[in-house]
Amino acid sequence: MSQAMLHMYISFAGMLLMFVSAALALFSRTKLRGIVQKVVLSFSFICLVVSGLIVFYIVIGGPTST
Repeated sequence: MSQAMLHMYISFAGMLLMFVSAALALFSRTKLRGIVQKVVLSFSFICLVVSGLIVFYIVIGGPTST
């Protein structure tokens, strides 16, 4: 597998984590209450931070040669 394909798959994982984060945040704010809401929101925030780090890694890494 080339470096460019690996970066593409990593960026897809970052986008998926962003989608999961948004969906969990919306779900927890509308449907959940109490400690469960806080746990789900915390997991959503962790997903958002990890996806941000992934995007930062891909962007700072720059273009690949192949």
